[in-house]
Amino acid sequence: MSKITSKEFWEKMRFEYKLSFLNENTLEEVFSFRLSRLTSFIILFLFAVFLITLTSFVIVKTPIRNYLPGYLDSDVREEMIKNALTADSLETELAVQSRYLENIRAILRGDMKVDEVLTIDSIRDVRDINLEKSERTSKFVKNYEEDEKYNLSGLSTVASGGGKPMFYKPVKGMVSSTFNLREKHYGIDIASAPSESVLATMKGMVIFTCFDPNAGYVIQIQHPNGFVSVYKHNAKLLKSQGDVVGPGEVIALAGNTGKLSTGIHLHFELWLDGKPVDPSEYINFN
Repeated sequence: MSKITSKEFWEKMRFEYKLSFLNENTLEEVFSFRLSRLTSFIILFLFAVFLITLTSFVIVKTPIRNYLPGYLDSDVREEMIKNALTADSLETELAVQSRYLENIRAILRGDMKVDEVLTIDSIRDVRDINLEKSERTSKFVKNYEEDEKYNLSGLSTVASGGGKPMFYKPVKGMVSSTFNLREKHYGIDIASAPSESVLATMKGMVIFTCFDPNAGYVIQIQHPNGFVSVYKHNAKLLKSQGDVVGPGEVIALAGNTGKLSTGIHLHFELWLDGKPVDPSEYINFN
């Protein structure tokens, strides 16, 4: 076979062929056009480029791109995460509202006292809050109270010559923050050991118990002579509303509950005739 030269190759590529369309009955030429091999290749190449460009445009500019393996737009991911968080928040809010309605129905039926309704908090799961004593807790409280019944280590000294009533030191520990009326710090903070006994500073009646998102487990006691003592950030409450307590009786265990808690300590407040007073004026914390 003779070798085809470059000139002959390009002549073949540019050689035009005529394509005619004839009427079968009359053999009359209806339509015809001339086309070379080079022109055919160019047209096919341009068509392929156009098809690839069109396909790429459709994939990039339409949601079809999300079906490609390994491809997901950042906006779509952010929207998916946002929707997931919204659904989770709605589920939590629904649970809170359901618990609230259950408490309302129980109050209307008379199955629950109003003051026994658990605090509803949109951040904390209310199912984790349970102030009711179990049989195990009641047994522990009874044994603990018997052990602490004659414990006088928390007894404060009586102010000499002032005629002031005798107060018990509410918990063993060191004062970490003092009373400051100007900064609206209406009590003192006493750093203590975990689960240290919290004592009633005087005899009285428990008038309030709850869980507060900021102050944790709180218990308040009404005393004679217009005094009210408040104990916050407890780990566990051992008394319920309406209980009568004696001086130095164990009412709670010190802990670290509530958003405003800065460690294991007891925040203790003393109020007289509706006004906060400095507990250090009545109790020796040294």
